[in-house]
Amino acid sequence: MAEWEDLRRECEACRGCCLWETRTNLVFGTGSETAELMFVGEAPGEKEDLSGIPFVGRAGELLDKYLYAVDIPRENVYIANILKCRPPKNRDPLPVEEDACIRFLWRQIELIDPKVIVCLGRISAHRLIGDDFRISRDHGQWYTRRGRAVTAVFHPAALLRDPRRKGDMLDDMKMIKQKLGELASPDEEENR
Repeated sequence: MAEWEDLRRECEACRGCCLWETRTNLVFGTGSETAELMFVGEAPGEKEDLSGIPFVGRAGELLDKYLYAVDIPRENVYIANILKCRPPKNRDPLPVEEDACIRFLWRQIELIDPKVIVCLGRISAHRLIGDDFRISRDHGQWYTRRGRAVTAVFHPAALLRDPRRKGDMLDDMKMIKQKLGELASPDEEENR
């Protein structure tokens, strides 16, 4: 617990880029600190900046619906972003901002030690999977990064703009649920 508090304090004190100057709240992350499944987005939006909690706006509500559809309780996952501060007008994060903040995300991943990481959208996929990743082409494919199963799905905000991809997202979420089952130890299976 002290490690989490120390990490949060370090993140709050970060001045690695200029975004700390305009944030309302640090958006550190939320959920189970022992989660098997971790979702990683790109950066907080306006509602997240106001609340200090990732994925609480319309995109978060849609993510909740997908979690419910595949019987994954939100309280059993951990949700974070690459950036912990909101970029102005929800613009894409700049590389210098990602570079300044990524160490906090890697530390969160180390502390949680999830079996599966799901990138929400192309920006987090580029950072965690690779620069040549294309969300429309590569969503739902599995990769191994730092010893963990990693995949990417469409960002829920993108689905709000283009609902034609909602079926793809549901298929990907079912596949994620299946992967969690495959990676579960026999003891965990008995407790499900």
